[in-house]
Amino acid sequence: MLRIAGVNIPDNKRVEISLTYIYGVGKNVANNILSELNIDKDKRVKDLTEKEQNDIRSFVEKKVKVEGDLKLEVRDNIKRLKEIGCYRGTRHQKGLPVRGQRTKTNNRTVRGNVRRTMGSGRVKTEKT
Repeated sequence: MLRIAGVNIPDNKRVEISLTYIYGVGKNVANNILSELNIDKDKRVKDLTEKEQNDIRSFVEKKVKVEGDLKLEVRDNIKRLKEIGCYRGTRHQKGLPVRGQRTKTNNRTVRGNVRRTMGSGRVKTEKT
């Protein structure tokens, strides 16, 4: 099993798809990596040669910001927004949608399924 940046890459999937298991590598980045290294994107991970595996591993470690470094950068960016007190920072602090979504409805996942209207979370009682 191939291991890149601390992540186990599945053997039976195509290389293009299996690279997306790494945090920070999406489909576009995976395609860019494979095209730069001249590796067929339809090849399975188990069919890669040792040299190709090492090339992918070294390329990702040197030229692509992934996993811990990327998570740290994102956390620092959010922390900076909170410290300067900008709108996006206050939305992060309050746990509300940051990118302009409506909040009257459709933000249950961000708020944690809190129902704030009068009868929305009420248990129905039986009339006998």
